[in-house]
Amino acid sequence: NVWNKCAMRLIGYSTEEVMGRSLVQEFITDDFKSLVQSVLDQALAGDETDNFEFPLITKASTRIEVLLNATTRRDEQGTVIGVVGIGQDITARLAQEREYSKLIDTANAPIFGVDTQGAVNVWNKNAHKLVGYTPEEVMGKILVKEFITDEFKTAVQAVLDQALHGEETANFEFPLM
Repeated sequence: NVWNKCAMRLIGYSTEEVMGRSLVQEFITDDFKSLVQSVLDQALAGDETDNFEFPLITKASTRIEVLLNATTRRDEQGTVIGVVGIGQDITARLAQEREYSKLIDTANAPIFGVDTQGAVNVWNKNAHKLVGYTPEEVMGKILVKEFITDEFKTAVQAVLDQALHGEETANFEFPLM
């Protein structure tokens, strides 16, 4: 029942053009129709969804990527009367992330990354070439515990801890197993 100015600007359809039409059947790509319908059905049942990514087709027939929060809409008595979808265009952000990943993967230096727990979450082609482990073999494993020689474990962990606290270390050399 609601189609605001931001939705009009983003998708290109006026309120009159979308009212009474099926969002899922007419504006969602075939590969996401059942997933989006499931998110909407869950919201109608009171189970809200945050940060759901899916593509929408604009009036100009272009595909945009949307980050959706689906919230249950209730009347004064608390009865579910619909779903409010709050969406954000993340097309540019996703393109930037893909470009960033491509840059890392094709760099002429070995590049790896770890999450806050020390688990490997980035492993580029040159890291694979240098060490021999494929990304599939290292992803999710604790870098220091499994891939650093014993004599360097403490020093490497200290450098990673400093980096996680925003302190950069330049040109730190260490062997990988």
